[in-house]
This record gives sequence, structure tokens and C-alpha cells, in this order.
Amino acid sequence: MIVHLPTLKQLQYLVALRRHGHFGKAAEACFVTQSTLSAGIRELETLLGTTLVERTRRVVRFTPLGTRIADKAERVLREGEELADMARAERAPLTGELRMGVIPTIAPFLLPAMLPRLRAEWPRLKLFLREETSAAACSALHRGQLDCVLLAMPFACGDVDVAALFEDELLIAYPRGEAPDGGVESDAIDEQRLLLLEDGHCLKDHALAACNRPEIRAGAAMMGTSLHTLVQMVDNGLGLTFVPRMAIEAGLLEGTGVEARPLAAAAGSRTIALAWRRSSPREEEFRLLASALAPRTP
Repeated sequence: MIVHLPTLKQLQYLVALRRHGHFGKAAEACFVTQSTLSAGIRELETLLGTTLVERTRRVVRFTPLGTRIADKAERVLREGEELADMARAERAPLTGELRMGVIPTIAPFLLPAMLPRLRAEWPRLKLFLREETSAAACSALHRGQLDCVLLAMPFACGDVDVAALFEDELLIAYPRGEAPDGGVESDAIDEQRLLLLEDGHCLKDHALAACNRPEIRAGAAMMGTSLHTLVQMVDNGLGLTFVPRMAIEAGLLEGTGVEARPLAAAAGSRTIALAWRRSSPREEEFRLLASALAPRTP
């Protein structure tokens, strides 16, 4: 008995349609015409003997079974990619394409120093970067849209392996003339003046954990969309905020009157780390990449 199985191309079309919710956008993402993508999905439905997608003029709606099959298709495609990754890694490490997610409180401060060194040491590596919050990056990692993620720990990223790169100290940034001498005790932080990044940025959680003061979460003004925005607000005397040392060393405070002081707390830092799916066959490559990203002692 001959059993006809779905092709990877058909599964790719289905996953793209679920991801984009629009036939035209899905076709564009797959580099095919809309009619080709639509025909491929109809062939898949005929092969499986069931309707996966309800089509109307305005809405693309997956059936319950279509949703489950699309979930399974994502896993199948990821396994297919890992077959190719396994062969490529065996031939030569850190060559070809690699998709890395980077969180916004790391990307603008680490990447400018890291990328030239990475190009020099691994010239055949084609590194594609995507800046996202930790939760979005980890979700994309497990969906197979990213190969690895550069993020700050601790963070619940699911079933991943992690290589720690370095510790990044957290400091308190004050308007000009307000910074105290020496380290800042968490009890001395005025939660009514504290400016934090909006929800979704793990730096906010790391900062609050370092303070170990639950009431700060309720009293702080969580309004910043980026560290640059928060620093400008502090420079204008609107409050104080947390700033990681890597951002200061990258020049975040230059041109401002903002002064930073270390936080006198046992947990006053975050761990910068590279994470990848535990099932990935490219572990040795990622550990090489982590080594290349870690600071070098002179």
C-alpha cells in the first residue's frame, strides 16, 4: 500500500498562513505567488481528506484540526531544519546562516562591539539578528524562527540550554546633583520616583528582584519603552531608574547630567547568556558562539 505523505513545502505554506493570517503575506514570506501557496494548501487538504482552513473574503480562519496540524507542522519543519544543521555543523562550525534573537536592553550596547570581532573570527557566518523582548524571542526560538537567543537571566525561556557570558551589574541613575555617595541601599530608593521599563522587558523584573521590595512594583512608574527614553527622563529631573553597566560603558549617559551609583544588593546584577533549544544538534556551534561573544581579558 502506497501512503502519500505531506511534503515539507506544503507544511511550510500552512505554517506561513497561520503565522501571517493572510494568503498574500504568507505567499510573500514563502517567495511564491498567492495562487501557488493556495494550491499547495488545497493539495494538502485533499491529501489529508479534511478542511484545514476556512476561507472567506475577509478572514482566514483555521479549523480546530487545522490549528493542531499547523502546530505539528512547525515541529516537523524544525526537525527538518535541524537535519540540515546537523550536516552543516559536521562539515564546518559557524558557517552559513544563523538567526539570533537579541533583547532590546542588550542589542544596542553589545552588538556594536561584538559584530566586528565575530565577522573577523568567523567570516563565513551569516548572522541574522532580530531584536525582541525576552518572551517573544523565546517563543520564536521554540517555534523554530530563531536558532538562539542572547538574553539576560534569570528568565523562564522553556526547555533550553544556556551558556553564561558575563555578569552585568545594575546601577541606579540619578538626575545631576542627586546621586548619593557610594552604593545605594534598596531601602533608600523612592519608589514614587522610580521609572521602569514597561511590561515585557525582563530588566524591570531583574531590577525589582535586586531590590527585594514588593511594594516597589505597585508604586513605581512603569512607563519607559527603552533605556534611552528612561535616561532622558531622568536627565530632565523626572525621577530615577536602573541602568545596566554594559549600557553605561557603551556611552548611554554621555551628553547628559545623569549620574549612576551601584546598587548595594547581593542580587544586584543580571547574567548575560546565550540560549538555544535543548534538542538542537548545533550545541557545539552555540558554545563556540558564546565563547566569541564573551568579554576577552587583555
